[in-house]
Amino acid sequence: MEDGKREGGGPKRQERPARLNSPLVLVLGMLLMVLFQSPVRRALGAPVMQSWTTVFVAVVVQALPFLVLGVLLSAAIAVYVPPSFFARALPQRPALAVPVAGLAGVALPGCECASVPVAGALVRRGVTPAAALAFLLSAPAINPIVLTATAVAFPRNPEMVVARFAGSLVVACVMGWLWLRLGRTDLLKPPAHAAYEGRTKGAAFWGGVRHDVMHAGGFLVVGAMAAATLKAVAPESWLRTAAENPVIAVLALSVLAVVLSICSEADAFVAASLTQFSLTARLAFLIVGPMIDLKLFAMQTGTFGRSFALRFAPATFVLAIVVSVLTGAVLL
Repeated sequence: MEDGKREGGGPKRQERPARLNSPLVLVLGMLLMVLFQSPVRRALGAPVMQSWTTVFVAVVVQALPFLVLGVLLSAAIAVYVPPSFFARALPQRPALAVPVAGLAGVALPGCECASVPVAGALVRRGVTPAAALAFLLSAPAINPIVLTATAVAFPRNPEMVVARFAGSLVVACVMGWLWLRLGRTDLLKPPAHAAYEGRTKGAAFWGGVRHDVMHAGGFLVVGAMAAATLKAVAPESWLRTAAENPVIAVLALSVLAVVLSICSEADAFVAASLTQFSLTARLAFLIVGPMIDLKLFAMQTGTFGRSFALRFAPATFVLAIVVSVLTGAVLL
């Protein structure tokens, strides 16, 4: 009876359609690539795509080693450095801790890709956010490698090294003091690391490295893609037109520094090649770039939160331009 009911008009359990397995998907993908290889080849061979690929690869290749350096330092700070060290190393008064942390940026031979995760680790370790942000802004611009590269790029203008050091340190300290005065703690949300209870320090260290590489590396790729896209579509004639007006020249190179997203170890050579612009405009390029560019904004968003980045980045951009003009008027 039961078998008859099953064979008759009784309700039957509907079978789910079979899902495509991985080998089949791979075969279909390969077939599509073969069928559309000609249009794909033409698209990739276009000058715009070649320019996009070149900029994207250059930004990632330049930034990735320093990103790895940054996450290694970040994990080392989180695991091996006791919180009491920072209490002893920095002044108790936050207003004094800001310039000390800014000067400490000399000790990190990296670019902004390295300073962001280190600053995040400092905040997690209890350092006052104002001091950590001053370190974040100063480290990419005043460390020995960057200053040496600037001296090599401008052999006939050694004052550019002094101007870059002074202007970058002033911006970092002022931004730290502004955050100390006006900043809101609810806007700064550094990611919390796993506790790694029961693990050795070595396991905790490599766990922190894997976390930060995956987290910050994704935002680095997003920033590099945006920089490559803008670089590929921006007309080159804009630079020639902008250089004729001093005010527009400063603004143009400041925006260009944000768009190109060049690591601070290489930006001096790009600035030196822009000979149609004044030294002050090129100084703005060197001060703005290491403090706020597309990939740095993306990394700040991923490390400290979008609400923080949307307020901190524009304020840094405006202050960096003002300080660049004033520094250039005095030293250049």
